[in-house]
Amino acid sequence: MKFELIDRIVELEPNTRVVATKSVSLAEEYLADHFPTFPILPGVLMLQAMIDAASWLTRVSTDFAHSLILLAEVRNVTYKSFVKPGHQMRLDVECRRLDEAEGEFAGTGHCGSVEVVKGRFVLRHFNLAERDPALAAIDRRVIQAARARYDLLRNHNGTVNADSAA
Repeated sequence: MKFELIDRIVELEPNTRVVATKSVSLAEEYLADHFPTFPILPGVLMLQAMIDAASWLTRVSTDFAHSLILLAEVRNVTYKSFVKPGHQMRLDVECRRLDEAEGEFAGTGHCGSVEVVKGRFVLRHFNLAERDPALAAIDRRVIQAARARYDLLRNHNGTVNADSAA
């Protein structure tokens, strides 16, 4: 299952940092189980939202050169408060290192002035064609879809232009 946890990219400075938001709605299905009488965004999804933000930073910083960005390592994650339906979590992720194969990041999540999560992690990035040249067409399709999704995430005025919707 793939969760799209970033609702908007507010700021992005290539090779440096990204600021994104995640709005939590009671309509999100996993909240029915976590926990029915006290719904909160699971900690692992708070972390995944930071990873998603860092993935967009990686894509833009490398000019969408890689189709796959995967979590390689997580360090020093702390959860400090709950994120409930109706809250919006602001994610601030800093790039500490970005090279040909991986990047290292530090991130925090806040609801208003309250820090709810922070941690460090490493992401690996690559193309399927590096392992099997016959998969290059899949790489191209994944990258094209990522570019279109990025256009939607960066759109701040609530409208979609015809070029990014295609």
